[in-house]
Amino acid sequence: MKKVLLILTVILFTGCEKNETPMKNAIFLHHSTGYSIWLGKTNNYIYKITNKGDVQKFFERYNNENKTTYQIKEKFYPKGEPYGWKNYPFDYYNIWVKNAGKEPYMEEATLETLTGEYDLIIFKHCFPVSRIQPDSGTPDIDSEIKSLENYKLQYDALKEKMHQFPDNKFIVWTPAVNTQKLMTEDEAIRTREFRDWVINDWDIKGDNIFVWDFYSYETEGGLYLAEKNAVSPDNSHPNAGFAKRVAPLFGQFIIDVFESRVD
Repeated sequence: MKKVLLILTVILFTGCEKNETPMKNAIFLHHSTGYSIWLGKTNNYIYKITNKGDVQKFFERYNNENKTTYQIKEKFYPKGEPYGWKNYPFDYYNIWVKNAGKEPYMEEATLETLTGEYDLIIFKHCFPVSRIQPDSGTPDIDSEIKSLENYKLQYDALKEKMHQFPDNKFIVWTPAVNTQKLMTEDEAIRTREFRDWVINDWDIKGDNIFVWDFYSYETEGGLYLAEKNAVSPDNSHPNAGFAKRVAPLFGQFIIDVFESRVD
């Protein structure tokens, strides 16, 4: 009888182990647009009390329903001081590639630090990234000028850097965009070209980088942030209704990356 009980105990214990998912943790690096999606329908006051936005709530529900232990945190990156409130292709390149290492750069964590703390790193650019200027014909990877030629060099360097951490995964958003009132048609066309290049040329199958097409949700097939999705024609931040709809889609995409359901 004792042997039977011992065997049953071993079987039950082993079965539980197989059903458990090892804890995976993610960090979402963002500014104000990303923060809006992080909150969803949760207002800032409630978030400060509960520290739970819609993306976190999505994770909690998923964990409860599927017996998983996924965790996600958010962080304003880079912060306003001392680096400056800039999170464009140049800035990620500047911090993660040009000034790589185990020591922070201007108080901002490098990839060497982030990949040691998190399995998945998610990053994005705020809507001024869409104010893309004409190419000069002389691309410069170290330039802060927002142009397609510079963006592409910086993104290629970022991809090479992320490939140095094969045990980690990365999600990058396609660019956030302005309302029609706040950008020119030429800028909007270049932004769509950048989005198309990221998806069709820069992103490759089978690696550790995944692209979430935020641009398509914002524009709904147009060139600009659809006014119904914006705070106002004069404010290119997502409104609460749009954020509420998109937050669970973002959460599900993260889960799908964790569980290797997307490429």
